[in-house]
Amino acid sequence: MSQAVYQQIKELREQIDLHNYEYYTLDRPTISDFEFDQKLKKLQELEDQYPEYFDENSPTQRVGGAITKNFETVVHEHRMYSLENSYSKEDLVEWENRIQRILGDVPIEYVCELKYDGASISITYENGKLVRAVTRGDGFQGDEVTANVKTIRSVPLLLKGNYPEKFDIRGEIILPFAGFEKMNQALIDIGEEPYSNPRNTASGSLKLQDSAEVAKRPLDCLLYYVIGERLPFETQFESLEAARSFGFKVPKEARLVKNLDGVFEYINYWDTHRHDLPYETDGVVVKVNNFNHQQELGYTAKSPRWAMAYKFKSEQATSRLLSIAYQVGRTGAITPVANLEPVQLAGTIVKRASLHNADQIAKLDIRVGDEVFVEKGGEIIPKIISVAKRGNEKFPTLYITHCPECNTELIRKEGEAQHYCPNFYGCPPQIIGRIEHFISRKAMDIEGLGGETVALLYKNGLIENYADLYTLKVEQILPLERMAQKSAENLVSGVENSKLIPFERVLFALGIRYVGETVAKKLAKHYQNIDALQQASFMDLVMVDEIGERIAQSVIDFFANQKNQQIIERLKSYGVRFELDEAPEKLSDKLVGKIFVVSGVFAKFSRDELKKAIEDNGGKVGSSISAKTNFVVAGDNMGPAKLEKATKLGVPIISEDDFVGMLA
Repeated sequence: MSQAVYQQIKELREQIDLHNYEYYTLDRPTISDFEFDQKLKKLQELEDQYPEYFDENSPTQRVGGAITKNFETVVHEHRMYSLENSYSKEDLVEWENRIQRILGDVPIEYVCELKYDGASISITYENGKLVRAVTRGDGFQGDEVTANVKTIRSVPLLLKGNYPEKFDIRGEIILPFAGFEKMNQALIDIGEEPYSNPRNTASGSLKLQDSAEVAKRPLDCLLYYVIGERLPFETQFESLEAARSFGFKVPKEARLVKNLDGVFEYINYWDTHRHDLPYETDGVVVKVNNFNHQQELGYTAKSPRWAMAYKFKSEQATSRLLSIAYQVGRTGAITPVANLEPVQLAGTIVKRASLHNADQIAKLDIRVGDEVFVEKGGEIIPKIISVAKRGNEKFPTLYITHCPECNTELIRKEGEAQHYCPNFYGCPPQIIGRIEHFISRKAMDIEGLGGETVALLYKNGLIENYADLYTLKVEQILPLERMAQKSAENLVSGVENSKLIPFERVLFALGIRYVGETVAKKLAKHYQNIDALQQASFMDLVMVDEIGERIAQSVIDFFANQKNQQIIERLKSYGVRFELDEAPEKLSDKLVGKIFVVSGVFAKFSRDELKKAIEDNGGKVGSSISAKTNFVVAGDNMGPAKLEKATKLGVPIISEDDFVGMLA
């Protein structure tokens, strides 16, 4: 009896999974909604009667019900990069030229895919089962939203076919227009305010605490990139076809083209026909098809060199310029902002737009009272692109000469577009901005402390720099507006916990100009501690891989400042970590002082394994060949451009067997 019941449950699950796939992925249902509901009801009854056969991947679990009060932060096993944007076909030609300078004169195929406007997601599968779904976050880590993603019926819980043992698949959670309109109509019917646009609604849905509420929303998931170790695919297009066979909803609009002419044809077609799609798209993503070429091209600090997003022309509207305000950033940079009459643009109400700098204001000859054309640059940040109709102002706009916050005379360095307030330690927005940067999630991640509270603490004289945070006491905080006992205790506790933040993030938190997350990691790894970094000379710094003269000079200037040195000494005394936990364990020092560049495909190592072997034995991995490179480790299909450059510079080219011999 028990075996017969289990078999019935198993068959029902398989049938329902198949019908879900046919309905939500293929859009070709083979049974009526009534028949489907009857099967699901029967399965639910059997699972309730025989709880010993519970399965977290049963189709009955898609109705949700799990409550998530705090979404756990998860580090991505493979970083989720952002894409570089282009706004013209000339940009794409220049991109191809950059590619060919690295790969040489080789035929390059491209895959064109529509750029979907939704919430990015990374889903991990192991042995054919969905085990984890994580939002993009900052690219390095995101929030785990597995329970919510499982309610999306186009996301397979179990895979079919000959799938890899473990991999991640990336895509966008979207809300089709029809579902969005239905949701909004339901809100209107009960007298509530409708949602502003599908993208924000889809993104917000992923962070609802009750997965049963997520299940009620008609979310969809379009997948477009498979990533993992030693996957059996040679090209992007092959991986898309394989993913489709595993049961994923891979958009059928993707195309393999032979050259840029094919890319331009695809762009021209979808620039017109995108309006016929059932969901939002704002451009085309162009990817180099061959995975070996992708590996050869690699990544910049933020984006893959082998992919480019082409943005369709932005939606425009007209509005009236009411005034120009000037904002002061944490580095002292002044940003002019246009205050506009509210206008509907790309699904949102726009009241403000960037004016960038003094040159842009002069170029536009924009004046208060003008009617202006506004667009969303890349569909995200509103900007003014031209004057539609002149208002009553007869004279050109004069850019401010003094800081709007502290009245210090502004400076503008030669070759730079922005004006700066030089009152680094006395200008309130700069002080508050640096502290806000220090406490931010990517930096010290101090829980219980936000921008408004930082401003409150500063205005009440409790802090003047980020070192002062570590002297705060509960009794000092309690008298402040909106501060209760618990929130004050959480703030002090959050500051205390930040002492566990690793050195590379502390270095980023200091707010050294031009030292972002990636540069901070490189400097921390190279120098191991703050003392060694402080003592580094300009020449020492520029010899570090990917550290240029501008960054090096900024680091020198920061540590030359007496106040910065005093703040760092205070942070040290409070227990903030200014050295790596421990130097990376080396297998040997055989490669110390040697810089290697890895190129091609290898038999004994993956590229990442080869790079790790170099670092484990004291060597360094360079991203490009230069006069500082000691060896190029070349595999099959080494890029001809790298071969040519190595030969020209006289850099020795060795095989992976030669490399193994160096370690023997």
